[in-house]
Formats: sequence, C-alpha cells, structure tokens
Amino acid sequence: MSLLKIITQGGWLMIPIVLFSIITVVLIVNKYIDLSRFKTKTSHIMYELRALIASGKMDDAINLCKGSTGAIPLVLKEGLLHSHLDKDGMESYMEAVGTEQIYIMEKNMSTLATIAGVAPLTGFLGTVTGMISAFMEIERLGGNVNANVLAGGIWEALMTTASGLAVGIVAYLFYNYFTAKIHHMAFEIESNSKELVDTILETKRTNNPQERLRYEN
Repeated sequence: MSLLKIITQGGWLMIPIVLFSIITVVLIVNKYIDLSRFKTKTSHIMYELRALIASGKMDDAINLCKGSTGAIPLVLKEGLLHSHLDKDGMESYMEAVGTEQIYIMEKNMSTLATIAGVAPLTGFLGTVTGMISAFMEIERLGGNVNANVLAGGIWEALMTTASGLAVGIVAYLFYNYFTAKIHHMAFEIESNSKELVDTILETKRTNNPQERLRYEN
C-alpha cells in the first residue's frame, strides 16, 4: 500500500497528525540551524580576551567580540563596553543581554513541547473514534459481521495511534535534546561572564594602586 493510502485509512484525524509532523520537522530543522549560530569556541575567545584586557587593549577586546559569532561574544561585549562600572553594573548589563539571547534560543520550544503532548493524544482519540465506527457497523449489521466489515474502524484506530505516537516521540526527543543544549549555552554564558568580570576587576586592581588598596581593605 502507498503512504497516501495508509494515511487515508486513518480517517480525518490523520489530517492534524500529518500537520503536526510537518510542523515538527520544520521546527527541528530551524532550531538546529538557530542553535548552531549561537555556538562559540569560548576557550579560544576567552584566552584572547584575557591577554587583551591585561594589556589594556579594551578597544581591541571589544572588536574581537564584535567580529565573533554566537551569543557569548554579544554578552561579553556588553561587559567590556561597561567595564568602567563596578562589578554589579557590568553584571547587570551582561545579564540583560544574556537573558535576551536565552529567550531567542527558546523561541518555538513551547510549540515543540505542545506537539509532543498533543500528537499522541490525537492518536488515542483516533483509537476511540475508530472503535466507535467499528461498533456502530456491528450494530448496523445486527451482529452479522466479519473481519472485512470491521477493517475500516480498526485501520483508523491503529493508524492514528501509531502515527500520533511516532510524531510525539520524535518531538519529545528533540525537545529534550534542544533543551539540554540551551541549558549548556546558558551555563557557558554565565561562567564566561563571571570570568570576564573577574579578569577586568583584577586588571583594575593591578594597574591602579588605589583600587588594590580598596580591595584589600
């Protein structure tokens, strides 16, 4: 049997399930591309930033962040632009940008989670409607039925259930996969922001005796 024939055997509830599957594929591809754009080789950029900050080349450090791709350089650039502020001031600006980047990363994740829950339920609904159709046919024929008579309702029940579960499982797996990647990126943003602030403050204390004296007191 062709794929179209199998789908049509599932009844009208196969329409939303097919739509769910198309949306799931589009969301997965787009989210994978989006998260790839947010990735950064943090160890490399932090090594260069530490050297530039220690040398007092703040403008070069800012340009390095501007020329790098990903969410982390955007956050670090905000800290460098406000390096004249105290620790709380720098952290507040970086936190604002970091929160914005995380929000962008999480875009459409709720839709993927919704499909992961709704697709199997739609399949189970198809099971119920399929069995109702089968029993209605039994009643119509007064119990004089065979397997061919029940085939339509059984097809509908099995196809919608299997399709709904398949779509839901795929959506759920990728939702957890993307969630883990976003959490990891959020951790990297936080840890690298803290390291940048510590580096800037340490450089200030080293280059300014008054800053060092105030820190020691």
